[in-house]
Amino acid sequence: MSGGLLLLATLCTSLFAAVMIFLLPERAFRARTGLNLGAALIKLSLVAWMVWGLSRGGEYSLEFPVLEGLAFALRADPLGIMFAGLSSLLWLFTTVYAIGYLEDSPNRKRFFGFFSLCVASTLGISLAGNLFTFLIFYELLTLSTYPLVVHRGTSQALAAGRVYLRFTLTAGLVLMIGMVALHALAGDIRFGEREILAGLSPDHRPLLVGLFWGLIAGFGVKAALVPLHGWLPRAMVAPAPVSALLHAVAVVKAGAFGIVRLVYDVYGIELSAELGLLTGLVVVAAVTILYGSLRALAQRELKPLLAYSTVSQVAYIVLGIGLGGPLGTIAAFSHLLHQGLMKATLFFCAGNYAEELGIHRIDGLDGAGRRMPLTSLAFTVGALGMIGLPPVVGFFSKWYLGTGAIQAGMPWVIAVLVASSLLSAVYFLPILGRLWFRPGPDHGVGEWPEERRLGRLETHPWLLVPVVATALFSLMAGMLAGVPFSPLEWATRVVNTEYLP
Repeated sequence: MSGGLLLLATLCTSLFAAVMIFLLPERAFRARTGLNLGAALIKLSLVAWMVWGLSRGGEYSLEFPVLEGLAFALRADPLGIMFAGLSSLLWLFTTVYAIGYLEDSPNRKRFFGFFSLCVASTLGISLAGNLFTFLIFYELLTLSTYPLVVHRGTSQALAAGRVYLRFTLTAGLVLMIGMVALHALAGDIRFGEREILAGLSPDHRPLLVGLFWGLIAGFGVKAALVPLHGWLPRAMVAPAPVSALLHAVAVVKAGAFGIVRLVYDVYGIELSAELGLLTGLVVVAAVTILYGSLRALAQRELKPLLAYSTVSQVAYIVLGIGLGGPLGTIAAFSHLLHQGLMKATLFFCAGNYAEELGIHRIDGLDGAGRRMPLTSLAFTVGALGMIGLPPVVGFFSKWYLGTGAIQAGMPWVIAVLVASSLLSAVYFLPILGRLWFRPGPDHGVGEWPEERRLGRLETHPWLLVPVVATALFSLMAGMLAGVPFSPLEWATRVVNTEYLP
């Protein structure tokens, strides 16, 4: 299969699945399940094929002219394939989880149809070869995730959906204006051609600075940078599989990936440094990290706590970008994957507690570790990774950020990282204490109502397997960080081959 056809097949897998799911009747549970799982496995295999090909010097690109000087371009580069790998892997796990979570729910056809469109949009973002193509899929992501946010149809869900659209559509308009302005200045901006803007006249420098911060604001809405994060906690009314998708791979991560592309592939790290843009990114990220941690500390329900934790954790990616050096860049790229694995684990666990025990509040988790030991072990792994304790993979993100801060001459950043870790410990460790060291409420130690039990398992296998799998990946990616094709090793490879000056 040629490189272009492979790109097209990878992108169309989830598009085909979406169309077929919409055509199937609502009651076709087995057919829809087979289609979902088959498409997810095929997409993961195709992405793995491209990873292997890129590691051996292969090239994958496809282009269709749209207007004179403007093309729809797809391209698999080492950075984009990292994001594609994350989305494909977590699509598989989230699909399995969603099948179990929505087993008896109405409107499953609508959910899984838009779910597949969401994944197709995310993959299009990762494989976009220029700004024009990136913007198309970025806006498709907004439109395909809105029905997932409002899936339950309650007044609270619909209100959250309106807030989500106001934030994201406004951000999309800002992005479109900025990208049109860049196109007028430099033509079709393709990722990898980082010298285009650097070659402009010095007279354009003030305009480039203004456009940069406008584009950062546009991407910052989906990346949940303060003060553009307000939609994210409200979107937690969505079902747990949607929350995992929003936080771990789709919307929030797409915004962070957009900032990565903007700095490294549109402006270039050298021009960004010359224009004094990187220091501003570090400040914005530091404020977001601390704000998200403090707001998480004040939450009483589990999903909002995890939402504010995401606000803090995704800003680590922006912090690494702002540091600019090799170590900071490695931290930013690898944390794209690290945070996705850990946050998917935590949201899967939150969904299991809600589905099996009816628990939403943190103070209701007393003794849940005895009732649901595998789910609680997975939650423990994710929580310790968010704090930054080895051997969970989150430790390496913070280690590289700290050493990258010293390399960049910004030692004060270490204080931000230490404060964030301490605050994460303050809001996660008491949850672990409730899970493992307190008796269950009203039922005695380790006892729960018999009718809540499901055979020998603590919950449905469809809900348990993804939780265990993502927790194991979070551990393995840390314990085997130096082996080929680990997130850290691949991020190091990308930096050494693509982005070092």
